[in-house]
Amino acid sequence: MAEQTASTKTVKFIITRQDSPDSASYVEEFELPYRPGMNVISALMEIQRNPLNNKGEKVAPVCWESNCLEEVCGACSMVINGKPRQACAALVDKLEQPIRVQPMRTFPVVRDLVIDRSRMFNALKRVKAWVPIDGTYDLGPGPRMAEKKRQWAYELSKCMTCGVCLEACPNVNEKSDFIGPAAISQVRLFNAHPTGEMNSEERLDALMDDGGIEGCGNSQNCVRSCPKGIPLTTSIAEINKQTTKHLFKKWLNV
Repeated sequence: MAEQTASTKTVKFIITRQDSPDSASYVEEFELPYRPGMNVISALMEIQRNPLNNKGEKVAPVCWESNCLEEVCGACSMVINGKPRQACAALVDKLEQPIRVQPMRTFPVVRDLVIDRSRMFNALKRVKAWVPIDGTYDLGPGPRMAEKKRQWAYELSKCMTCGVCLEACPNVNEKSDFIGPAAISQVRLFNAHPTGEMNSEERLDALMDDGGIEGCGNSQNCVRSCPKGIPLTTSIAEINKQTTKHLFKKWLNV
């Protein structure tokens, strides 16, 4: 049999779809012309341009989310060949065929591959993952952070709220209210900030409530799956230590 050339080679996708939040999911297959260097997003764009399934039927284009296309915004999170990851960084040449694409199920599905990540954003609100400065007047230069601390804090600041760590964590599911590794790591980041540390006790109190840090089962899936390589388990261990010290201080009224 003659070898396939780049112009005749095709790529097969098996995509899990869902028409609405309340409807049942179903699987649809697509076969696309191969292009060198294509990623999953470019394949979805090709389906959007010509939405024909492998039966030759014209269907509604697959819905998905994307923005930066350079693994910074976190919007294009989905499960690709069984692994939660960013679709923009998933190169077709490095994926086993057929390529199976599914929405992340830790979050409610809106339509097809579009999910509602409110659970993650609400967790950040719960732990007050920000520096509380109102910005109404110039405060001048703030206190400097020690270089050694700044270096590891910068690694934590790379979090793009993509939700991959929550999808990979077995303790984050519809039956659990566990806040998840991303929010815990952000508590460590803002508690280390020279201004943010003024509210450190409030953040630790939030993590000591139901669904807080005690929900971590130490599976370490989060740190293995994080697309930015954030040391999530190190953050969880550090915050575990901080919450324990904070608890003893409250007991002793120190």
